[in-house]
Amino acid sequence: MNIKHKLSTLLLSSLMSVGLLSCSEVLEETPRTAFTIDYFKTNDGLYSAVYTAYAGLRYDYGPMGALILANTGTDEFTMGDQGAATDQHRELATYSLSPTNGAIGTPWGRNYSNINLCNAVVQFADATTLDATSKATVIGEARYLRAVYYLLLVENFGAVPLDLGSGELKFNATPSCKFYRTGTDLLAKNYQAMIDDLTFASQNLPDQRPAGEFRLSKAAALHMLSKVYMYRAYSSVKQATDFQNAYDAAKKVIDNKAKYGVDLLQDYGDVHKEGNDYNKEILFSVERTPLNNIANEVNNPSTDFAEKVNISCNFFVSNYQALTKGGKSLYPVRVLQYGRPLRQFAPTRWTLDVAFADKFNDSRYMHTFRDTYYVATFYTKGTTDYDTYVSNMAAIGLAMGDTACYLAPTEAIAKNLKALTGAAAKKYVIFAPSEMYTNQNRTNNIYPALKKYEAVNRANFQDVSGRPFVVAKMSEVYLLAAEAAMALGKNDEAAQLINVLRTRAAYRPGLTTADLNARIAKNQITASAINLDFILDERTRELCGESIRWADLAMRGKLIDRTKTKGYNPDVTTINNFHYLRPIPQSQLDAICEDNKSQFQNEGYK
Repeated sequence: MNIKHKLSTLLLSSLMSVGLLSCSEVLEETPRTAFTIDYFKTNDGLYSAVYTAYAGLRYDYGPMGALILANTGTDEFTMGDQGAATDQHRELATYSLSPTNGAIGTPWGRNYSNINLCNAVVQFADATTLDATSKATVIGEARYLRAVYYLLLVENFGAVPLDLGSGELKFNATPSCKFYRTGTDLLAKNYQAMIDDLTFASQNLPDQRPAGEFRLSKAAALHMLSKVYMYRAYSSVKQATDFQNAYDAAKKVIDNKAKYGVDLLQDYGDVHKEGNDYNKEILFSVERTPLNNIANEVNNPSTDFAEKVNISCNFFVSNYQALTKGGKSLYPVRVLQYGRPLRQFAPTRWTLDVAFADKFNDSRYMHTFRDTYYVATFYTKGTTDYDTYVSNMAAIGLAMGDTACYLAPTEAIAKNLKALTGAAAKKYVIFAPSEMYTNQNRTNNIYPALKKYEAVNRANFQDVSGRPFVVAKMSEVYLLAAEAAMALGKNDEAAQLINVLRTRAAYRPGLTTADLNARIAKNQITASAINLDFILDERTRELCGESIRWADLAMRGKLIDRTKTKGYNPDVTTINNFHYLRPIPQSQLDAICEDNKSQFQNEGYK
């Protein structure tokens, strides 16, 4: 039974108050439950707390604000036209960000309540009657989750409070208007707390997660431990052993795949395939339940873009509904598989033309982006609407299942296809790269859509997704190990690790052995190719759109270089060094009961 089915209805709202509220808010609180802190000291209470902490990650993986924070304003993605029309999105994409932006408020407001809940699990577990193994496991889960919640805060805001009002990493049941964000060593404490938590988790969680369930495991903890060491290695509080420790944690997973029940899949296209969400390459995902809005804690799946929804299936979609031929609409009704065209994110030309330059030998482009749209059945057979649509398609030479639109990978291919005449002429619509949408070319609002999040198992085309949202993959473990090896001066080993992924990327079903071997040979790199920019390029090829890119660039100090300096994202023109951090939300500053509130704001923001 999945965690998503086990979530307690207990909100624990009266127990999760953290020290980030104003004094006036304390007076207005009205307890609505009979639960007390003693409930945490029972077995049921402890498990309810950790399950609720699992569910809290839904705020950070899948909703509108979380997706914008993690993906936009990077070298990979910029605004689609509807994103550009939204203040919240446009501010983040162009770095004209204010402390009142709603997207930054969600992780700040939601993560701390869940951190406090994890603090409770760690603090009160010894009071339960759980056996030693069960107790260590549940504490390991809470400490992994606490580390991830803190990492998401540190990525965005820099040093953040460990003391919520009752001491560092202690459960707090008494709201306070104090804000413990002072001291030159706070960032170092943040990193050490995350490392300590993940080290404990990597030693005490089960070796393997259950099949069909994203309970945490040692491999997931080691992956995140490697990432935290990596981020600290690039930070102002770096330690000399960070790259080595990042390498060791990643290599432990790679060298013990059978023990941990993890491995790369043969076909990259299977990793994000709907219905295969619990494959052995996925170490951890934030779960939802298809077609169960109550279990997903979603109020209105068609209109609610916030809260805990997973709206990723609709946000990377271009306006395929605008496609016409012969004056007839190719998609008069939205298609469930293709999603609701909310057009928030558009891939940059760098992503499409440079990162994925080789679309023949490397299959990751075709498995990452949708470049082909087919004539599909939107209506029930036998109805007037169905007959009319079939007739309209027939009038332009198309039948059900035929290709309706092709977004060509190169100008030359588009030109050659458009030049075909007679019986060889293509009946479908063809777009060249120069005809696709960018914020500098809005003529056609069409571009390849990220298809990793496509979800057919929904009630209708505009519903949110019930699929799990991936947090950790085995392929990133290889990339972290390679990056750490490079930093340790072992470029030969870094190339070998990356070549494992590039060998897999050559695979496509149906290739002959000779064809596959030829593509594998073309994909291989040597030690001379290894540098940080190449590794970041490879991370895009392997992890594009997976809500880690902003942190990838910001934490490595490459955000400005890869957006503005190199010109990979022309929408990023006003970025400055202080944009490596987001502003502390204005609502938090307003709640502090100290006169000099500006001292707590990140540099550069007012």
